[in-house]
Amino acid sequence: MMQAFTVLNGLVVPLDRSNVDTDAIIPKQYLKSVKRTGFGPNMFDDWRYLEPGEPGMDHSKRTPNPDFVVNQPRYKGAEILLARDNFGCGSSREHAVWALTDYGIRAVIAPSFADIFFNNSFKNGLLPIALDEAIVDQLFREVEAQEGYRLAIDLEAQTITTPSGGVIDFEVDEFRKYCLLNGLDDIGLTLKHADEIRAYEERRRQEAPWLFQE
Repeated sequence: MMQAFTVLNGLVVPLDRSNVDTDAIIPKQYLKSVKRTGFGPNMFDDWRYLEPGEPGMDHSKRTPNPDFVVNQPRYKGAEILLARDNFGCGSSREHAVWALTDYGIRAVIAPSFADIFFNNSFKNGLLPIALDEAIVDQLFREVEAQEGYRLAIDLEAQTITTPSGGVIDFEVDEFRKYCLLNGLDDIGLTLKHADEIRAYEERRRQEAPWLFQE
């Protein structure tokens, strides 16, 4: 099962770039592994470090790019990524979501998302929230003006509360909301029907035993 998402009170990191593609989120050389963990150190790898990166490197010994927002001390430990239009465009690699979640990002707020990235996010416990561009602009201004800026995201209520007490409503598909609230990915959803699956298999074994002969 994936990590459930209910209420998050998280520090916000602003990535003021449009059309951030999945190769920028996790470069192609890191796609050899199909595990969901271990990609956090390589999130935004080409922007985050001054030297080129390769799998197997000790990334703690690489030189962080001091100009890249994620590396700035005020945003250390951020769990909410604020971005611009068309976030997650490009190839369909699920590794992009894995890199964000492994780093510690639990939600991404942007005016729009690429469809495949948007779908992959829900299946891996990452909440993508699409808001009006004017609201996103205002959030960027507030984040940059106030160090330690945090947002409280309540998935059940579908609200975002700002430090000043302002409340922003957001939309989310009911089924996807249910899955996130309960920490259910595709495997978890299937396992909810484990008893029915076992009963069906046993019934088929009785009805057509030749299918089960080795």
